[in-house]
Amino acid sequence: MSVTTGTGSCLCGTVRFTANTMKTHIGACHCNMCRKWASGPLMAVDCGTDVQFDGEDSIGVYNSSEWAERGFCKQCGSNLFYRMKHSGQHMMAAGLFDDSPDFTLSHQVFIDKKPDFYSFSQETTDETEAEIFAKHAPPE
Repeated sequence: MSVTTGTGSCLCGTVRFTANTMKTHIGACHCNMCRKWASGPLMAVDCGTDVQFDGEDSIGVYNSSEWAERGFCKQCGSNLFYRMKHSGQHMMAAGLFDDSPDFTLSHQVFIDKKPDFYSFSQETTDETEAEIFAKHAPPE
């Protein structure tokens, strides 16, 4: 999996970011929260923990679960990131990037929660809700 640097912004440009360890594989999340938040599957890029923001005062954060929070632009409402609380790992919304450096849809999570009205043609690695919870639930 390739790692590169990427830049991007929200719709209005108030929040800009640089992701220094951006992977080029996109994941799609079909969980109920992501579908409500993104009005469809959340298409996101793993950017690790090295993400710098300009316009940080305009970022709102919603505490969406025990282990993650979601960031959005307070000005235009753009979804910015899904961030793991225990590691600081950022999953940045794929549509925010200035350029799409050979992005590839590689995996889908909460595949058992995907509604029947859409489907992707690419072959991907798929994980169920139970597999994701077993892998990412925070230590107690």
